Amino acid sequence: MTRLCPVTTVRAIAAGRPGAAELFRSRGINVCCGDNVALSDVALKAGLLPDRLIAHLQALPNAAGRDAPEATPALIDPILTRYHETHRAELKWPIPLAPKVESLRGDHENAPLDPTEALIPLHNELEAHMAREEAELIPPMRQGDHAMIVHPIAPMRHEHDETTKLRAGVEHRTHGQALPGNARGSWTLPYAGLHKVSKSLVADMHLEHTAPFARFEPAEA
Repeated sequence: MTRLCPVTTVRAIAAGRPGAAELFRSRGINVCCGDNVALSDVALKAGLLPDRLIAHLQALPNAAGRDAPEATPALIDPILTRYHETHRAELKWPIPLAPKVESLRGDHENAPLDPTEALIPLHNELEAHMAREEAELIPPMRQGDHAMIVHPIAPMRHEHDETTKLRAGVEHRTHGQALPGNARGSWTLPYAGLHKVSKSLVADMHLEHTAPFARFEPAEA
């Protein structure tokens, strides 16, 4: 899990700690603009005490600990059903809706900025990544075959980093997925889907990094 301290960037925290992005949004902190912005800076700008914000982040439920049973087969099932199925179901339908949102946005200052250009690469990358995980990692994990698992883990971690970058692109083009109070109704459904996918993606990657990946990677000498 991403280390919490005043100089950690908002983007790193949102990408690595389940529930952090939602907490930031509830405090008026724009996640999409936090690439290189320290937590202390955005807290002060939002009128919050950095220590208090860190305490709230630390109090978030530890989803990885809650969802990681000792038995590896029991750990794999939530990854496939709770996360992979959610990603596939929830990410595909905002894509055909995005052009309609773009055509209706007019000159609204918080209108999404061509989100289709960010959604399609994220969808394609995620589909390919999940297929590789399910073909190269899941079967040997079920069998406890460490020799077949060790080598694909590093590329899978790299793909998670790429997914995080693409998700940040969606955040940027949708202004942190923040709907203005007078937004058109046509914006609401795709934004709701994006919120669900973003939350699920962070929880999925966090769970994989802290449980199955760590379980099968060789211990450092």
